[in-house]
Order: sequence, then structure tokens, then C-alpha cells
Amino acid sequence: MFALPRLSLGGERSIAQRLFISAAFWSALVLIVAGLALSAIYRASAQRAFDERLGVYLRALVADVAMGDEATGQLGEPQFELTRSGWYWQVSRVDSALVKTSRSLFAARLPSLAEAGVAADATGLRKGDVIGPDERRLRMVERVIDVGADGQWLVQVAANAEEVSAQTRWFVFALFASFLTLGAALVGATALQVRYGLRPLRRLQDEVAAIRRGESDRIDGAFPEDLAPLAGELNLLIASNREVVERARTHVGNLAHALKTPLSVIANEANADASPLADKVREQTTVMRDQVTYYLDRARAAARSSVIGASADVEPALQGLVRTFEKICASRGLLFDLECEAALRFRGERQDFEEMCGNLIDNAGKWAATRVAVRAAILAGEGAAPGFLVVCVEDDGPGLPPEQRAEATTRGRRLDETKPGSGLGLSIVADLAKVYGGALELDDSDMGGLKASLRLPRA
Repeated sequence: MFALPRLSLGGERSIAQRLFISAAFWSALVLIVAGLALSAIYRASAQRAFDERLGVYLRALVADVAMGDEATGQLGEPQFELTRSGWYWQVSRVDSALVKTSRSLFAARLPSLAEAGVAADATGLRKGDVIGPDERRLRMVERVIDVGADGQWLVQVAANAEEVSAQTRWFVFALFASFLTLGAALVGATALQVRYGLRPLRRLQDEVAAIRRGESDRIDGAFPEDLAPLAGELNLLIASNREVVERARTHVGNLAHALKTPLSVIANEANADASPLADKVREQTTVMRDQVTYYLDRARAAARSSVIGASADVEPALQGLVRTFEKICASRGLLFDLECEAALRFRGERQDFEEMCGNLIDNAGKWAATRVAVRAAILAGEGAAPGFLVVCVEDDGPGLPPEQRAEATTRGRRLDETKPGSGLGLSIVADLAKVYGGALELDDSDMGGLKASLRLPRA
């Protein structure tokens, strides 16, 4: 199998998450900025309206003062008649102690904005906040008027500033509730938009996954115009991969025929001679034939493992192997137990899977005393790589010492010459597993013999 670059699945967010978080962030930012701006505008507008209202009462008092003292205080506002209501007016002579106030002041006096250092505008009007006689914050407007012979008068109107604050708080609450509802609606709309917009990508992912599992050989269906070229390029890549692999298989087959024929001729010529040289030629010819067979088989396996979309059902393949070896070992009375998870699939050629598992079962059958156990499951456990399966083959034979396990997977190495075989079985399994990105591990079995664990990619 060609080495693929390792992809990090945990360091980067998905496209859907990026789009959703980006849209949610900017929506929230726009709503917050708009809320702050609207709150400030409303607060300024409410304050201006409140000042205008106080200005109306101030002008009415100024008119009363200009008309005569007897008319002062007729403002038509009940709040000025209620004691400590928070609404007050006060008219006082600048050059004397004469003071006229609303009933709501109840013998108290209003402070002066002029004494507090508040500057007057172009019309002589002062506006500002003061602390009233009841320790409440008051909004006040005042003006000094000159009525000729009657002298100068300071006219003041004040009202509870909490009214503006209360109106502003109510507006901010209503605005917050409205924007919160709008924000939730925008987030929901964004989620639906992202889900709908990325649906073709998810469908393309499902199509590619189906090819990887061997359920399909190309990407089918209609895609949006910005994804259709990608789907077409993937189909071309898959077709090109199959063409390259098929060409490699053809070359491997041609090479096999080209090498085996001369070797057969050399072997036949050596068989016709009884000299020591002929014996040496026959010995080396056999070694060469084994080497050619081994490496050609490995080359074929590497070519097959590169095919995109190849896969095989695990359970039927293992059932066929177990039935075969039950017949082969029937004279010895061996029992073969098989356990396999349902719908388990190997990502590769069935021929290679059967060759690997067949070698393991064959090796276990040679050494087992009474029983061979075959188990296949999804690879799990702490630190287990995702997307792999494991096939465990165990026997109740004599087992294998730890120091000899590495030698057991060495090509052509036979640890017991009394058992039939060429010594290539476990080495072929280890090499084929490595080609597919897997591994073969030998360990002690709970049954008393050897445990061979074959890790392979899962479709």
C-alpha cells in the first residue's frame, strides 16, 4: 500500500464549524454594536425629551413671573402639588431672600446650577443634575430673567432623573429581549444554511467512503457546479489507479513467466547430470525459484493493495478457511472454533486476506494438540488505531519461546525441521500485513500455545 500522509483530525475545525462559528460571531458582534448604539441614541433622545418637558414648565413659570407674582405656579401638573413627589419648581429674587416654591418642596430649597459651576448656553439656560432635598438625583433647568422694576429672578424647574433612567432601562431590556430572539433566529438560520450548503460535500464524502469500502467503483450522482469538477477528477484518479495497478499486474505476470521458463530449463539440464556441479545447480535453482515466487507474490500483493475500493467480507472468508482445515486435520481430531463480529470487512483483496489467515490457521493446526481458536473483531482498547480489525489465531500446542518469535517471521527460517513446510508462511503473513499498513504479533495464548494477532485495515 502506498504510504499516505498522516492527517490530523483533532487540530482543525470542520468547515461546518468554521462557517457556523464565523457567522454566529459576526452576527453577535453586529447585534451587540447595534444594541449599544441604539441604547445610547435612545438614552440621549429620552434625556432630550425630558429636558424639553422641563423647559416647557420653565417657560410657563417665566411667563407667570413676567405677568406678576400672583399668577406664579399655575402649571397644570399635579406632581408639583404632591409633597416630595420629585417634581419641583422654585422662583427666587437674585438680589433678595424672596423665594416662591411649589408645594412639593415642602419648605425645602433647590440648589443652584450656577453655584455648581454649570455654564449657561447661548440663551442663558442651564441644564444639569443635582441632588435634591430628598437625596434623590434631580434633573434641573434654570434661567435668570430680568423683569425691569421687579428686578432679576432665578426660575428653576427640577424633576426626578430616575424617570429617564427607568425608561432607558425598560428600552434596553426590551431591546435585549428582541435582539436575543433575533440572535437565536439568526443562529438557527445559520445552522440550517450551513447544513443545507454543505450537504453536497457530505454526499461526496459518502460516495468516497462507499468506494473505500468496496461498495462502489466510482462517484455517481449530480453535484453543484463547484463540486462537479472535483467529483470528476476523483473518478479519473480512481480509473487511473486501476489502470496503473492492472498494468503492474501484467508486468509482474510477464516477469514471472520470463524467469520461470529459464529456471525450469536449467533445472531439467541439471537433473540429467549426476555430477556434484549439477547437484549444486539444482540446489541453487530451487532457492532461486522460491525467491522468485516469494518476491513476485509480494509484488502482486503490493499492486492489489493499491487498488482503491477493494474490500472483502471477513466472516465468509474465515468460515471457508476453517471448513478447509477441518477436513485437512480430520484425521487428528482437531477442533476449530470461530468467532467473528458481524459485518466486518477487510480493506483489501480477499485473496490476500485468505492467504494471511490461511497461513496462520495452517501453522496453528500443525502445532495444536486438540484445538484451534480463530477470533475476528474490531481493534479496540487504549491506544488502538481507529479503522483496524484484528484476527487472532490461537492453539493449545507447545507454544514458542519469546526469543524465537522474531526468528519465526524470518523468511525461510524453520524452527522445527520435523514439520512440513518451506518456512515462508509466517514471513509472508508479516510482509503482506506490512504492505497493507498492518502488523503481525506473536504472543502467549491463554490456551497454552501460541497466539498470533494479525492487525489489518478495516473497510
